[in-house]
Amino acid sequence: MSADLPLGKPTQYPTDYDPSLLVAIPRAQGRDALGLAGELPFDGVDIWNAYELSWLEPSGKPVVATAELRVPARSPNLVESKSLKLYLNSLNAARCASAAEVEQRIRRDVQDVVGCEVELTLQLTADDCPPGRGAPRGTCIDSTAVTIDHYKVTPELLAGSADASDPVEQTLYSELLKSNCPVTAQPDWATLIVSYEGGRIDHGALLRYVVSYRDHDEFHEQCVERVFLDVLRHCEPTALTVEARYTRRGGLDINPLRSNCGARAQNVRLWRQ
Repeated sequence: MSADLPLGKPTQYPTDYDPSLLVAIPRAQGRDALGLAGELPFDGVDIWNAYELSWLEPSGKPVVATAELRVPARSPNLVESKSLKLYLNSLNAARCASAAEVEQRIRRDVQDVVGCEVELTLQLTADDCPPGRGAPRGTCIDSTAVTIDHYKVTPELLAGSADASDPVEQTLYSELLKSNCPVTAQPDWATLIVSYEGGRIDHGALLRYVVSYRDHDEFHEQCVERVFLDVLRHCEPTALTVEARYTRRGGLDINPLRSNCGARAQNVRLWRQ
């Protein structure tokens, strides 16, 4: 991992607007290890929710907002999380004529870093935000009685877990996904949601596989891509969508979704978010 990344280092928070704070991480760094080269077997998006966004009106009066940022999975780069946090904080003392100006700045700066167009939506009042929080859709597998003895990613736990004689259309989820930041070693917690069409997947096998990430070091986006590829390879669904809703850190949460059937990410906060 590059020594130039801001993660894991003492940092002085900026007092002036500074787009140069944003740091790009090539997705290829993680995808090479997954054997992903050329045409991707999925489409998808990384949804970032920023809860600590503020700037100044020309009069000096502060404005507060939240933001939803959607970065396509096809972008050549992802943006390093602490650099995005520092960048957004650099807007705190910036005087901007309107929310539209702020939105334009952020979209332009992030696009320059990730290498493709992104979607950005600012929410200035509670009325702008989607309603409610709650449990994810689907069936929770966490009550399944299993013995756990793998805490490093073990794709083979999924081998033979799908019953091709019993085809279903199903959504399963687990609240037990935990991995670690590969830079700081801090724990990352998430709800994993797997929607598929194909042979019925054994709940115990999927749960043991999810828990096998517990000591795994990898970025959020790459974990979801790894899950997608492992389920696709070992369970052979005809359609697959994998989504993870991560808990917030430093006012940001990241919610990657990968799909081979055109699924659209619905940005509804879960109870832990």
